[in-house]
Amino acid sequence: GAPLFGPPGGPGLPVYDALHGEPRLRHILVRHEQAAVHAAEGYARTTGRLGVVLVTSGPGIANTISGLLDAMSDSIPVLCISGQVATGVIGTQAFQESDALGMSRPVTKWNHQPRDAAQVAEAVQEAVRIALSGRPGPVLLDMPKDVQLQAVDESAGPAPSLQPLEQPERVAPALPAAHDLRRAAELIASARRPVLYGGGGLINSGAAACEAFTALAREWDLPTTLTLMGLGAFPASDPRFLGMLGMHGTLEANLAMHHADLVICVGARFDDRITGRLPDFCPHARKIHIDIHPGNINKVVPVDVPPAGDCGQVLGALRGLLGTPDAPDRQDWWDRIGRWRAQDCLAWRPDNRHI
Repeated sequence: GAPLFGPPGGPGLPVYDALHGEPRLRHILVRHEQAAVHAAEGYARTTGRLGVVLVTSGPGIANTISGLLDAMSDSIPVLCISGQVATGVIGTQAFQESDALGMSRPVTKWNHQPRDAAQVAEAVQEAVRIALSGRPGPVLLDMPKDVQLQAVDESAGPAPSLQPLEQPERVAPALPAAHDLRRAAELIASARRPVLYGGGGLINSGAAACEAFTALAREWDLPTTLTLMGLGAFPASDPRFLGMLGMHGTLEANLAMHHADLVICVGARFDDRITGRLPDFCPHARKIHIDIHPGNINKVVPVDVPPAGDCGQVLGALRGLLGTPDAPDRQDWWDRIGRWRAQDCLAWRPDNRHI
Protein backbone atom coordinates (compact mmCIF):
# COMPACT_ATOMS: atom_id res chain seq x y z
CA GLY A 1 0.00 0.00 0.00
CA ALA A 2 0.92 3.67 -0.22
CA PRO A 3 3.11 4.66 2.74
CA LEU A 4 2.36 7.22 5.45
CA PHE A 5 5.20 8.26 7.74
CA GLY A 6 4.95 9.36 11.34
CA PRO A 7 4.93 8.67 15.09
CA PRO A 8 1.44 8.38 16.66
CA GLY A 9 0.17 10.76 19.34
CA GLY A 10 -3.06 11.42 21.27
CA PRO A 11 -4.86 14.02 19.09
CA GLY A 12 -4.11 12.03 15.93
CA LEU A 13 -5.17 8.59 17.19
CA PRO A 14 -8.61 8.56 15.50
CA VAL A 15 -6.85 8.69 12.13
CA TYR A 16 -4.58 5.85 13.23
CA ASP A 17 -7.61 3.80 14.31
CA ALA A 18 -9.12 4.29 10.85
CA LEU A 19 -5.94 2.98 9.20
CA HIS A 20 -6.75 -0.53 10.47
CA GLY A 21 -9.66 -0.68 8.06
CA GLU A 22 -7.77 0.65 5.03
CA PRO A 23 -5.50 -1.97 3.40
CA ARG A 24 -4.42 0.44 0.62
CA LEU A 25 -2.40 2.48 3.13
CA ARG A 26 0.72 1.35 5.00
CA HIS A 27 2.02 3.19 8.06
CA ILE A 28 5.79 3.44 8.58
CA LEU A 29 6.79 4.27 12.14
CA VAL A 30 9.56 6.83 12.63
CA ARG A 31 11.10 8.12 15.86
CA HIS A 32 10.90 11.86 15.17
CA GLU A 33 8.51 14.05 13.21
CA GLN A 34 11.29 15.80 11.28
CA ALA A 35 12.47 12.38 10.12
CA ALA A 36 8.91 11.60 9.00
CA VAL A 37 8.90 14.61 6.66
CA HIS A 38 12.35 13.76 5.29
CA ALA A 39 11.21 10.17 4.68
CA ALA A 40 8.14 11.45 2.84
CA GLU A 41 10.41 13.74 0.78
CA GLY A 42 12.56 10.77 -0.18
CA TYR A 43 9.49 8.78 -1.20
CA ALA A 44 8.18 11.69 -3.27
CA ARG A 45 11.48 12.30 -5.05
CA THR A 46 12.08 8.64 -5.90
CA THR A 47 8.53 7.80 -7.02
CA GLY A 48 7.15 11.10 -8.31
CA ARG A 49 4.15 10.65 -6.00
CA LEU A 50 2.89 12.64 -3.04
CA GLY A 51 4.63 11.99 0.29
CA VAL A 52 2.28 11.86 3.31
CA VAL A 53 3.07 12.52 6.98
CA LEU A 54 0.90 11.94 10.08
CA VAL A 55 1.87 13.75 13.29
CA THR A 56 0.29 14.79 16.56
CA SER A 57 -0.34 18.27 17.93
CA GLY A 58 1.98 20.53 19.95
CA PRO A 59 5.55 19.23 19.77
CA GLY A 60 4.53 16.87 16.97
CA ILE A 61 3.66 19.59 14.48
CA ALA A 62 6.44 21.84 15.82
CA ASN A 63 9.03 19.17 15.00
CA THR A 64 7.94 19.06 11.35
CA ILE A 65 8.87 22.67 10.58
CA SER A 66 12.47 22.01 9.46
CA GLY A 67 11.29 19.22 7.19
CA LEU A 68 8.50 21.31 5.70
CA LEU A 69 10.96 24.15 5.10
CA ASP A 70 13.25 21.71 3.30
CA ALA A 71 10.37 20.47 1.13
CA MET A 72 9.36 24.06 0.38
CA SER A 73 12.91 25.03 -0.60
CA ASP A 74 13.43 21.95 -2.78
CA SER A 75 9.91 21.90 -4.35
CA ILE A 76 8.92 18.48 -3.02
CA PRO A 77 5.19 17.59 -2.75
CA VAL A 78 4.36 16.54 0.82
CA LEU A 79 0.99 16.41 2.61
CA CYS A 80 1.35 16.78 6.39
CA ILE A 81 -1.73 15.84 8.45
CA SER A 82 -1.46 17.04 12.04
CA GLY A 83 -3.69 16.16 14.94
CA GLN A 84 -5.10 19.07 16.93
CA VAL A 85 -7.01 19.52 20.18
CA ALA A 86 -10.80 19.58 19.96
CA THR A 87 -12.39 22.68 18.43
CA GLY A 88 -14.04 23.62 21.74
CA VAL A 89 -10.70 24.18 23.48
CA ILE A 90 -8.70 25.75 20.65
CA GLY A 91 -7.41 29.08 21.91
CA THR A 92 -7.48 28.10 25.61
CA GLN A 93 -3.86 26.86 25.86
CA ALA A 94 -5.15 23.31 26.17
CA PHE A 95 -2.70 20.46 26.70
CA GLN A 96 -0.44 20.17 23.63
CA GLU A 97 -2.38 22.86 21.78
CA SER A 98 -0.28 24.80 19.27
CA ASP A 99 -0.92 27.23 16.46
CA ALA A 100 -0.23 24.74 13.68
CA LEU A 101 -1.53 27.06 10.95
CA GLY A 102 0.55 30.00 12.15
CA MET A 103 3.74 27.95 12.53
CA SER A 104 3.42 26.22 9.17
CA ARG A 105 2.25 29.18 7.08
CA PRO A 106 5.79 30.38 6.08
CA VAL A 107 6.92 26.84 5.14
CA THR A 108 3.92 25.53 3.18
CA LYS A 109 2.15 26.40 -0.07
CA TRP A 110 -1.22 26.14 1.71
CA ASN A 111 -2.64 25.08 5.07
CA HIS A 112 -6.15 24.57 6.39
CA GLN A 113 -8.04 23.44 9.50
CA PRO A 114 -11.41 21.75 8.76
CA ARG A 115 -14.04 22.46 11.42
CA ASP A 116 -16.55 19.84 10.28
CA ALA A 117 -16.12 16.28 9.01
CA ALA A 118 -18.18 17.13 5.92
CA GLN A 119 -15.37 19.48 4.82
CA VAL A 120 -12.58 16.92 5.09
CA ALA A 121 -12.82 15.07 1.74
CA GLU A 122 -12.87 18.30 -0.25
CA ALA A 123 -10.04 19.74 1.86
CA VAL A 124 -7.88 16.67 1.19
CA GLN A 125 -8.43 16.95 -2.56
CA GLU A 126 -7.59 20.65 -2.49
CA ALA A 127 -4.43 19.93 -0.48
CA VAL A 128 -3.32 17.27 -2.98
CA ARG A 129 -4.06 19.52 -5.95
CA ILE A 130 -2.04 22.41 -4.51
CA ALA A 131 0.89 20.21 -3.45
CA LEU A 132 1.25 18.76 -6.96
CA SER A 133 0.34 21.70 -9.19
CA GLY A 134 2.75 24.30 -10.55
CA ARG A 135 5.93 24.32 -8.53
CA PRO A 136 5.37 21.36 -6.12
CA GLY A 137 5.66 21.83 -2.39
CA PRO A 138 4.34 20.94 1.07
CA VAL A 139 0.81 21.53 2.36
CA LEU A 140 -0.72 20.97 5.80
CA LEU A 141 -4.13 19.86 7.08
CA ASP A 142 -4.63 20.47 10.81
CA MET A 143 -7.31 18.08 12.10
CA PRO A 144 -9.07 18.79 15.43
CA LYS A 145 -9.73 15.60 17.35
CA ASP A 146 -13.51 16.04 17.51
CA VAL A 147 -13.64 16.52 13.72
CA GLN A 148 -11.78 13.23 13.30
CA LEU A 149 -14.40 11.49 15.47
CA GLN A 150 -17.46 12.93 13.72
CA ALA A 151 -19.61 10.69 11.55
CA VAL A 152 -20.13 11.76 7.94
CA ASP A 153 -23.57 11.61 6.35
CA GLU A 154 -22.81 9.41 3.35
CA SER A 155 -26.41 9.45 2.13
CA ALA A 156 -25.90 12.95 0.73
CA GLY A 157 -23.17 11.65 -1.60
CA PRO A 158 -19.91 13.41 -2.42
CA ALA A 159 -19.71 17.16 -2.92
CA PRO A 160 -20.22 18.22 -6.58
CA SER A 161 -16.62 19.44 -6.80
CA LEU A 162 -15.12 16.12 -5.70
CA GLN A 163 -13.58 13.99 -8.43
CA PRO A 164 -12.32 10.39 -8.21
CA LEU A 165 -8.66 10.51 -7.22
CA GLU A 166 -6.87 7.19 -7.67
CA GLN A 167 -3.29 8.37 -8.00
CA PRO A 168 -2.92 12.14 -8.12
CA GLU A 169 -0.79 13.44 -10.96
CA ARG A 170 1.11 16.70 -11.28
CA VAL A 171 -0.77 19.42 -13.11
CA ALA A 172 1.41 21.21 -15.67
CA PRO A 173 0.72 24.80 -16.74
CA ALA A 174 0.22 25.97 -20.31
CA LEU A 175 3.17 26.39 -22.67
CA PRO A 176 4.90 29.80 -22.71
CA ALA A 177 4.33 32.42 -25.38
CA ALA A 178 5.38 31.38 -28.88
CA HIS A 179 7.67 34.40 -29.30
CA ASP A 180 9.64 33.38 -26.18
CA LEU A 181 10.14 29.88 -27.59
CA ARG A 182 11.24 31.25 -30.97
CA ARG A 183 13.68 33.67 -29.37
CA ALA A 184 15.14 30.90 -27.20
CA ALA A 185 15.59 28.67 -30.26
CA GLU A 186 17.35 31.48 -32.15
CA LEU A 187 19.80 32.09 -29.30
CA ILE A 188 20.63 28.39 -28.94
CA ALA A 189 21.18 27.96 -32.68
CA SER A 190 23.56 30.94 -32.90
CA ALA A 191 25.51 30.72 -29.61
CA ARG A 192 29.26 30.06 -29.86
CA ARG A 193 29.92 29.50 -26.14
CA PRO A 194 26.70 28.02 -24.73
CA VAL A 195 26.19 26.22 -21.41
CA LEU A 196 23.13 24.13 -20.53
CA TYR A 197 22.40 24.40 -16.78
CA GLY A 198 19.82 22.06 -15.20
CA GLY A 199 18.30 21.82 -11.73
CA GLY A 200 15.83 19.93 -9.57
CA GLY A 201 12.87 20.98 -11.69
CA LEU A 202 13.97 18.34 -14.21
CA ILE A 203 13.72 15.63 -11.55
CA ASN A 204 10.32 16.93 -10.42
CA SER A 205 9.01 17.01 -13.98
CA GLY A 206 9.95 13.36 -14.50
CA ALA A 207 11.88 11.02 -16.77
CA ALA A 208 10.52 12.55 -19.99
CA ALA A 209 11.92 15.97 -19.04
CA CYS A 210 15.33 14.48 -18.24
CA GLU A 211 15.32 12.64 -21.58
CA ALA A 212 14.42 15.85 -23.46
CA PHE A 213 17.17 17.73 -21.61
CA THR A 214 19.70 15.03 -22.52
CA ALA A 215 18.55 14.97 -26.13
CA LEU A 216 18.91 18.76 -26.44
CA ALA A 217 22.45 18.61 -25.05
CA ARG A 218 23.46 15.84 -27.46
CA GLU A 219 21.72 17.19 -30.57
CA TRP A 220 23.32 20.64 -30.18
CA ASP A 221 26.57 19.47 -28.52
CA LEU A 222 26.03 21.68 -25.47
CA PRO A 223 28.40 21.70 -22.49
CA THR A 224 26.11 20.69 -19.62
CA THR A 225 26.16 21.22 -15.87
CA LEU A 226 23.74 20.44 -13.04
CA THR A 227 22.96 21.74 -9.57
CA LEU A 228 23.04 19.43 -6.56
CA MET A 229 19.25 18.98 -6.79
CA GLY A 230 19.55 18.24 -10.51
CA LEU A 231 22.14 15.46 -10.28
CA GLY A 232 20.86 12.40 -12.11
CA ALA A 233 18.95 14.37 -14.74
CA PHE A 234 21.85 14.02 -17.20
CA PRO A 235 24.30 11.08 -17.47
CA ALA A 236 27.55 11.84 -15.64
CA SER A 237 29.30 9.51 -18.13
CA ASP A 238 28.43 11.77 -21.08
CA PRO A 239 31.50 13.69 -22.37
CA ARG A 240 29.40 16.88 -22.45
CA PHE A 241 28.92 16.78 -18.67
CA LEU A 242 31.08 19.34 -16.87
CA GLY A 243 30.21 18.18 -13.37
CA MET A 244 28.25 19.94 -10.68
CA LEU A 245 28.01 23.70 -10.67
CA GLY A 246 28.56 26.26 -7.92
CA MET A 247 30.48 26.69 -4.70
CA HIS A 248 31.07 22.93 -4.36
CA GLY A 249 31.24 22.24 -8.09
CA THR A 250 34.03 21.73 -10.60
CA LEU A 251 36.46 24.25 -12.04
CA GLU A 252 35.37 23.56 -15.62
CA ALA A 253 31.65 23.99 -14.84
CA ASN A 254 32.13 27.31 -13.09
CA LEU A 255 34.60 28.75 -15.62
CA ALA A 256 32.40 27.66 -18.52
CA MET A 257 29.47 29.52 -16.95
CA HIS A 258 31.62 32.60 -16.36
CA HIS A 259 32.88 32.76 -19.96
CA ALA A 260 29.69 31.59 -21.72
CA ASP A 261 27.86 33.77 -24.23
CA LEU A 262 24.57 31.92 -23.58
CA VAL A 263 23.28 30.22 -20.39
CA ILE A 264 20.19 28.01 -20.75
CA CYS A 265 18.79 27.51 -17.25
CA VAL A 266 16.26 24.67 -16.99
CA GLY A 267 14.41 23.94 -13.74
CA ALA A 268 16.84 25.83 -11.50
CA ARG A 269 16.57 29.18 -9.73
CA PHE A 270 20.02 30.85 -9.77
CA ASP A 271 20.62 30.00 -6.12
CA ASP A 272 23.31 32.00 -4.32
CA ARG A 273 25.42 28.81 -4.01
CA ILE A 274 25.56 28.95 -7.82
CA THR A 275 25.86 32.63 -8.57
CA GLY A 276 28.29 33.90 -5.93
CA ARG A 277 28.67 37.66 -6.41
CA LEU A 278 25.75 38.63 -8.63
CA PRO A 279 27.53 41.52 -10.44
CA ASP A 280 30.20 39.05 -11.60
CA PHE A 281 27.88 36.16 -12.53
CA CYS A 282 28.01 35.19 -16.23
CA PRO A 283 28.95 38.74 -17.26
CA HIS A 284 29.14 38.00 -21.01
CA ALA A 285 26.08 35.75 -21.36
CA ARG A 286 22.56 36.12 -22.53
CA LYS A 287 20.24 34.03 -20.38
CA ILE A 288 17.23 31.81 -21.00
CA HIS A 289 15.34 30.74 -17.86
CA ILE A 290 12.82 27.88 -18.09
CA ASP A 291 10.91 27.53 -14.80
CA ILE A 292 7.45 26.32 -13.86
CA HIS A 293 7.00 29.16 -11.38
CA PRO A 294 6.93 32.58 -13.10
CA GLY A 295 7.82 34.24 -9.80
CA ASN A 296 11.28 32.63 -9.92
CA ILE A 297 12.11 34.24 -13.27
CA ASN A 298 13.97 37.57 -13.03
CA LYS A 299 13.83 37.27 -9.23
CA VAL A 300 17.59 36.89 -8.70
CA VAL A 301 19.20 37.21 -12.13
CA PRO A 302 17.68 39.28 -14.98
CA VAL A 303 17.18 37.11 -18.06
CA ASP A 304 16.72 37.78 -21.77
CA VAL A 305 14.12 35.10 -22.50
CA PRO A 306 11.62 33.91 -19.81
CA PRO A 307 9.72 30.84 -21.10
CA ALA A 308 7.69 29.90 -18.00
CA GLY A 309 6.25 26.39 -17.92
CA ASP A 310 6.89 22.75 -17.09
CA CYS A 311 10.44 22.12 -18.23
CA GLY A 312 9.60 18.81 -19.92
CA GLN A 313 6.91 20.38 -22.09
CA VAL A 314 8.94 23.51 -22.82
CA LEU A 315 12.00 21.48 -23.84
CA GLY A 316 9.84 19.36 -26.16
CA ALA A 317 8.42 22.45 -27.84
CA LEU A 318 11.87 24.03 -28.06
CA ARG A 319 13.40 20.98 -29.72
CA GLY A 320 10.56 21.01 -32.25
CA LEU A 321 11.36 24.61 -33.18
CA LEU A 322 15.12 24.00 -33.37
CA GLY A 323 14.71 21.19 -35.88
CA THR A 324 17.86 19.71 -37.45
CA PRO A 325 21.00 20.81 -35.59
CA ASP A 326 22.94 23.46 -37.50
CA ALA A 327 25.07 25.19 -34.87
CA PRO A 328 28.18 27.32 -35.50
CA ASP A 329 31.58 25.69 -35.04
CA ARG A 330 32.24 25.43 -31.30
CA GLN A 331 35.57 23.59 -31.38
CA ASP A 332 37.43 26.55 -29.87
CA TRP A 333 34.95 26.52 -26.98
CA TRP A 334 35.40 22.80 -26.38
CA ASP A 335 39.21 23.19 -26.57
CA ARG A 336 39.04 25.86 -23.91
CA ILE A 337 36.86 23.67 -21.69
CA GLY A 338 39.31 20.81 -22.28
CA ARG A 339 42.17 22.90 -20.83
CA TRP A 340 40.14 23.58 -17.69
CA ARG A 341 39.28 19.88 -17.43
CA ALA A 342 42.94 18.94 -17.76
CA GLN A 343 43.63 20.62 -14.41
CA ASP A 344 41.68 17.72 -12.82
CA CYS A 345 40.28 19.88 -10.03
CA LEU A 346 38.87 16.92 -8.06
CA ALA A 347 42.17 15.00 -7.96
CA TRP A 348 43.89 14.38 -4.64
CA ARG A 349 47.08 12.69 -3.50
CA PRO A 350 47.05 10.23 -0.59
CA ASP A 351 49.19 11.45 2.32
CA ASN A 352 49.63 9.10 5.25
CA ARG A 353 51.07 11.90 7.39
CA HIS A 354 47.72 13.57 7.80
CA ILE A 355 44.16 12.53 8.56
